[in-house]
Amino acid sequence: MAGFRSAGRLVAGGLALAAAGWALRDVPAELGGTADGERLARMRRSPQFRDGAFHNPVPAALVAAGSAPGLIAALLRDRDLRRPAAPVPLVAAPTVPQSAHGVSAVWYGHATTLVEIEGRRVLFDPVWSDRVSPSQLVGPRRMHPLPVPLAALPTVDAVVISHDHYDHLDRATVRALTATQTAPFLVPLGIGAHLERWDVPADRIVELDWEEDATVAGLRFTATAARHFSGRTLRRNDTLWGSWVVAGAERRVFYAGDSGYFDGYARIGAAHGPFDLTLMPIGAYSPSWPDIHMNPEEAVTAHLDLGGKVLLPVHWATFDLALHPWAEPVDRLWQEAKAKDVRLAVPRPGDRVDTDDAGQVSPWWELSRGPAPA
Repeated sequence: MAGFRSAGRLVAGGLALAAAGWALRDVPAELGGTADGERLARMRRSPQFRDGAFHNPVPAALVAAGSAPGLIAALLRDRDLRRPAAPVPLVAAPTVPQSAHGVSAVWYGHATTLVEIEGRRVLFDPVWSDRVSPSQLVGPRRMHPLPVPLAALPTVDAVVISHDHYDHLDRATVRALTATQTAPFLVPLGIGAHLERWDVPADRIVELDWEEDATVAGLRFTATAARHFSGRTLRRNDTLWGSWVVAGAERRVFYAGDSGYFDGYARIGAAHGPFDLTLMPIGAYSPSWPDIHMNPEEAVTAHLDLGGKVLLPVHWATFDLALHPWAEPVDRLWQEAKAKDVRLAVPRPGDRVDTDDAGQVSPWWELSRGPAPA
């Protein structure tokens, strides 16, 4: 009998190892590609590139000096506060129609947003995977479902990527969009190596340095600065990160990507603004990493620096990437926007807003708020 039990354990262990191996088989591909040839030569010519890596215009530390020792203990505390206590309300079929000549937007959660500008559709940082990680076995998992399946997306004219972190550049989504759509991918320098490894045709990859631009579907896309970092492995800053300006004949949109606050927003606003809509990150901030993620008050300041008319907050609600309570980013944003007389659009995931008719904000997140801190 003992022999049978031992054999059973061996079989079970073998099956577990085989299952783990199967689940991890795609990890090397998830890590992306490495630039070489003319792509690498072009990266080295960038004003942002020196000493083998890209650099911020204003120096930025990943973690503030002296804060690292307490981070692990902090991550283990108050985890329930960092998640919604009730299901997040989703919208599968927006009642607001796409703006034919203006600017409208559908926010799907985190940074993934479909912006409709002058009748064209631009998809920012699409992530449809369940986890933002090189493996779907571990890593930050969605705190709410996607409002619609990827196959339900309308035809898009461009896909725009801000940088190569897993919560902004998702291999499975890129491969699906490559198969089901024909739109080009506009990316900062170096990210084309990831896309090529994932079988995106070279003629669908447009790589830009900061202040370079390209015209797609009648829209002008300009890569602009951000204060952040990059990397899908332990190696950092081997691809460029950035924000984006999308300009039509009359309307303009700014997407900040990921960034700490810096004085570059005023320069971007002066050179490319004003903007009908800004997509500003408001979550995943911490005093432990103030240089690379702005807080909600800084997002409002950046929006004003840019000359924005309507602010749509992104980079919150979907993945637990910091220590703040789940609803804190939008609560702080709402208060600061009132104080600074800034127009907000805070749609439920999957809902559409029209910037020409962005009415009173409804605090829908109150329905999903977690328990109050003790």
